[in-house]
Amino acid sequence: MAETSSFDIVSDFEWQELVNAIDQALREIKARYDLKDTKTEIKLDPTEITISTDSEFTLDSVHDVLQTKAVKRQLSLKIFDYGTIESASGNRVRQVIKLQKGIEADLAKKISKLIRTEFKKVQASIQGDVVRVSSKSKDDLQQVMQYLKQEDWPVALQFTNYR
Repeated sequence: MAETSSFDIVSDFEWQELVNAIDQALREIKARYDLKDTKTEIKLDPTEITISTDSEFTLDSVHDVLQTKAVKRQLSLKIFDYGTIESASGNRVRQVIKLQKGIEADLAKKISKLIRTEFKKVQASIQGDVVRVSSKSKDDLQQVMQYLKQEDWPVALQFTNYR
């Protein structure tokens, strides 16, 4: 029984859930009395969301609506990287929100080093923007998952390909 088990640590989100959350947010914005006449636009691109609205006050309200809809769809708020608020034409404001996907090299190194120091029987290797964790014992792998869930990471971590 020398077979090794493994899982991958990734930072990803469900694209369709994000599309649905933005769609629901737009519906609520069009229906809410305080946001109805602001001509708020939310544009979704593969790597970012662009919000254009009347003022910073309405932008804060749009953030609240968007975050509420994202949480209801089990999306982590850590996928949103808020950019600076810019002035747009016609006394409007615009903000670009980058979507965080994948684990950066520095964070992957930190995670793998933490795993190697805390768990001696477990190996961690970096493969692009994924950290693969392997061990002969599935119990050790589950302990690693529990340990990583307790930490507060700057990105949302998921565990995939557990075998």
